[in-house]
Amino acid sequence: MRSLFSPIPLFFVFLWSTGFIVARYGLPYAPPLTFLLLRFLGVLAILGPAVVLLRAPWPKGKVGHVAIAGLLLQAGYLSGVWCAIKLGMPAGLSALIVGMQPILTALAAPLIGERVRPRQWIGLAFGLGGVALVVYAKILVGLSWQAIALAVFALLSITAGTLYQKHFCPQFDLRTGTVIQFAASMAVVLPLAWALEDMGSVQWTPQFLGAWAWSVLALSIGAIFLLFKLIRRSDATQVTSLLYLTPPTTALMAWAMFGEVLNWMGIAGMALAVIGVLFVVKQSKQLKP
Repeated sequence: MRSLFSPIPLFFVFLWSTGFIVARYGLPYAPPLTFLLLRFLGVLAILGPAVVLLRAPWPKGKVGHVAIAGLLLQAGYLSGVWCAIKLGMPAGLSALIVGMQPILTALAAPLIGERVRPRQWIGLAFGLGGVALVVYAKILVGLSWQAIALAVFALLSITAGTLYQKHFCPQFDLRTGTVIQFAASMAVVLPLAWALEDMGSVQWTPQFLGAWAWSVLALSIGAIFLLFKLIRRSDATQVTSLLYLTPPTTALMAWAMFGEVLNWMGIAGMALAVIGVLFVVKQSKQLKP
């Protein structure tokens, strides 16, 4: 248990959770797709020269697969979350909905040759019930169905991207793979931002620059690289477990920074959702050879 609560994994949870907070903090100063476009450009500006200088290897015969996985994991997932938050979805709720990824992955397990045990279905029911409670509580106070649909789209996108990458390109150099994924994402987000948003409306305030810098350095580079470092240290199971601390951590941050408060129904729903996800994860661990 010591490794589970050591400083590095917990710092990773903190970084991952700030992704939802940064969206809420930075979006008053830029449209969501435009902000993401600038984020992708920042990552490429840093990693592109680094890849050339370090002569990092490119994934032979897998560039297309890496790019498709990147479109789902970066463009689809991030666009869904950021647009949902722009439409008024609380950061804590967006983290909770996307945090259902392992449950949805369990549901799709047969597609990648894995079995789902009856007790995992119980966890699935707990998780979905919890999310339903929280979403219902927010609908009562005026949350739009468009915001919910975008968050669900983000959930489906990151789940599909995870399954796709696991099946078609599970191994590639992180540096060049990240460049490919963000370049592909930028190619998709750019025309959408041009068509749907006023890209010239960015307010280059200190708040915006801080949110942008954090999203580039701490999230798109720092959190992802830290995740792979932990996995290489054989801490994959611990990291997987820690990821499920993201919704309550984000909810706590959102309460401290923005005053987001869950009523009793929302708190009960979040508790059910976390229990459900942990239940699925526990069963998944027991099924590993």
